[in-house]
Amino acid sequence: MKKTKYSLHSVIIFLILMLGSSSCEKYLDKAPEASITDKDVFGNFTSFQGFVEEMYNCIIDPDKAGAWNKYLFADETLNNYPYNFDYGNYWGNETYFFGVTPTATTLASNTARDRRIWEYAWYAIRKANMALEKIDQPGLFEGTEEEKNHIKGQALFFRGWFYFEICRYWGGMPYITKVLDPTEDMVATQYNRLNFQETAKLMAKDFRAAADILPNHWDLSGPGQKTLLNNRDRINKFFALGYLGKALLYAASPMINEEAKGTNAYDPALAGQAAKAFGELLTLADQTGIYKMQTWATWTDNFIKLNNLRPGGTEAIMMPIVYDRTRVRNSTLGAICPSSMGLNSGTNADVPAHNFTKNYAMANGLPITDPASGYNPLDPWTNREPRFYKDIAIDGEKWWSTAGSDQFAQLYNGGRHRSQINPPSVTGYYQKKFSGLSPTFSLTVAGSLMEFVPYMRLADIYLMYAEAVNFSEGGSPKATSGNYSKTAEDAINIVRNRAQLPNINAKFTATKEAFFEEIVRERAVELSFEGSRFCDLRRWNRNGDPRYLDKTAIDFDRAANGKPINIVERLVVRRTAEKKHNWVPIQVKYTKQYEGFPQNPGW
Repeated sequence: MKKTKYSLHSVIIFLILMLGSSSCEKYLDKAPEASITDKDVFGNFTSFQGFVEEMYNCIIDPDKAGAWNKYLFADETLNNYPYNFDYGNYWGNETYFFGVTPTATTLASNTARDRRIWEYAWYAIRKANMALEKIDQPGLFEGTEEEKNHIKGQALFFRGWFYFEICRYWGGMPYITKVLDPTEDMVATQYNRLNFQETAKLMAKDFRAAADILPNHWDLSGPGQKTLLNNRDRINKFFALGYLGKALLYAASPMINEEAKGTNAYDPALAGQAAKAFGELLTLADQTGIYKMQTWATWTDNFIKLNNLRPGGTEAIMMPIVYDRTRVRNSTLGAICPSSMGLNSGTNADVPAHNFTKNYAMANGLPITDPASGYNPLDPWTNREPRFYKDIAIDGEKWWSTAGSDQFAQLYNGGRHRSQINPPSVTGYYQKKFSGLSPTFSLTVAGSLMEFVPYMRLADIYLMYAEAVNFSEGGSPKATSGNYSKTAEDAINIVRNRAQLPNINAKFTATKEAFFEEIVRERAVELSFEGSRFCDLRRWNRNGDPRYLDKTAIDFDRAANGKPINIVERLVVRRTAEKKHNWVPIQVKYTKQYEGFPQNPGW
């Protein structure tokens, strides 16, 4: 029997997830690398799944890479110092989020702060290719057809998903579908870089194949019974359909289509394919009830939960893997809560930019730029839509349970949280969506709060469905995907209605263009601080649009009645976003490996 070197971790990690690491200590007497046979690793479902689990271990937790990761690269937030990305320096954050060569130690680490996209994604793609090779090797795997489909479906999904993670930042890549030999000659056309649209079509092929063989949910499958009620994060049909649609929608989007075909507009055929993928998912969700929108009363369950409970609820389809619960308390909260609250804030104070708060509508559902909205720039925080008050902390509100100088927000000129703490809020706001700031917030609450940024949730699917249908062949706000009963307009209303807003006004459904502007604004609000904005603005060819360049603060005094007076919007930084900023630059050492792997344009 052929022998191969594998990490012992890959063989037992499935058991670790089922039984807890303490129960597996007896297995750790072996050397870190044990010489075991292919049959030991790939011969049955449990051991093979242990190999597959290493791909889950490669999923980055977006806001916890590094001590804390600056993962919002568009116009949403400001820090007490400008970001490198604001100056157009897309090299600046690569060591925290995008990539720095990990050591063997960090690749085996279970610490969130060690995760990076580039290296972990390529590592996982190789694992996926190996799994796909071994699952179809004659005489190796012994198990049921259902078990085989679970293994193969996960590997297909992960190959597509990790390519999507790479390509949404760096652009198209060679799509490797086999295990490469370290001595293999890479100077061949099959290893040349593709454009994003070409790569996305190959991702879509993998996502489609995965969706066809994965279960609706592991709790409802035979192989999933071993881990019953602990299958929340295991890849299922909804994951694959969601990313099938997302990859195709990205491929259809103006910036991607312009790169591929020279046309700064949607590709209607690809948009239609995306709409059908989303329609298939939404139909399945309606039929099974496996995923459904959180109620407004439980909306925050998507993002945060107390008592060390996992957020995500019934709406989140894909969430980051939990590596270290303490990173919430010691990393994320410290970076987005007032430094005076004792949450290890260090030098970070990541707060919403005033310009971004303008995306939130009024309580009547109209954008603040609409003359009929009732927006008063001299009283900017009154009668705003409900999500504004869930997401944004404003001056005067109670956000700390303990009596004292921190109990109420002091964000006016000269106020405690504006200028008397270090670092202060530089914009006049804090964000609550992932911090939990509220009248009952305390150090005790912070210690038990779990916070994770969703990768994909049902509200995102509805909004992408609306966008894809709108720009499909023959599409419009009144159209459907053909395999789902609801129109694009219906889909956006589902998201709005959940947020206690009325249906979208008819003036915004009269044309595709007017409807799209509301999709842009609605995505900004519903998905605020979730990492979508940077990719959305780029794929729409709007990253350099003057409407999204300025990052501003709001300076004001507090009147005797608590209202803001002497309001001034102040420009803090104007983002530099040129054509070359469509893609993040590739580390130079990787572009020198072979001729068919060039640097991105402009870098």
